[in-house]
Amino acid sequence: MSDTPPDHLSNDPRSKFYDETVLERGIGIRFNGVERHNVEEYCISEGWVKLPVGKSLDRRGQPMTMKVKGTVEAWFLNPAPQAGE
Repeated sequence: MSDTPPDHLSNDPRSKFYDETVLERGIGIRFNGVERHNVEEYCISEGWVKLPVGKSLDRRGQPMTMKVKGTVEAWFLNPAPQAGE
């Protein structure tokens, strides 16, 4: 596994951009210079993140999100597991 996080990642298992192995390592997100801990989905190349809007839910019980554009930086919180581990 590389040390660069994917360009597009979602924490919703229904999304095609969901990757459980990447999420297990932990992803840090800095959006417009501020570290965020509530990002539902991000895309570095397009420069946006999806953030939950309050405590409101959609009709399927999922948090309602808002897409916000800006500068997105991502990094892994934990190092990659070694081949022998």
